[in-house]
Amino acid sequence: MTLANPLDVFLSWYEEAKCGAPIDPDIIALATATPEGRPSVRMVLFRGLREGGFSFFTNYQSRKSVELSENSFAAIVFYWAHLGRQVRIEGAVERLSAEASDTYFRQRPLLSQITANVSLQSQPMPDEREFLKRLEELEESSKTLPVLRSPEWGGFKLMPVRYEFWTHREHRRHERLLYERSGKEWKQSRLYP
Repeated sequence: MTLANPLDVFLSWYEEAKCGAPIDPDIIALATATPEGRPSVRMVLFRGLREGGFSFFTNYQSRKSVELSENSFAAIVFYWAHLGRQVRIEGAVERLSAEASDTYFRQRPLLSQITANVSLQSQPMPDEREFLKRLEELEESSKTLPVLRSPEWGGFKLMPVRYEFWTHREHRRHERLLYERSGKEWKQSRLYP
């Protein structure tokens, strides 16, 4: 692997991962941390490259969003077991524009739009019946009116400053290639397994 731009390496691997993948290749682990350094990780869906970064969408009041508002640095990991590869990417996270969030929201299935607008993601739910009632009410009104994106829901983009490409090899002799941003250039190095 000698490509100078890590995004080119990622895109090549990503295209391979989509071919014959036994599970969705867009499932990624997203790690955030509080200002005190307390980490939190969860699986989210990669939703493409938008506005120069790796995008995902969520409720802006969710735990991940609150942590990102307090500490904008995060990491994501793609793991494609069928290829014996993983890609780790680190960088600062920013909100996507309202226009990008609106565009993606309109592409979602109707019931997903409704759930995004009704769910108070990560908050305690004292009464599930109330939640189900609100879902039903919005489903009914959506028969005559479009569902608009709530300002509490939208996208983020992770702006890479570090990539690590890992390839499985026998006897734990894995290949690890690191790219780190240095100004406008990428510095490339190999890591011990």
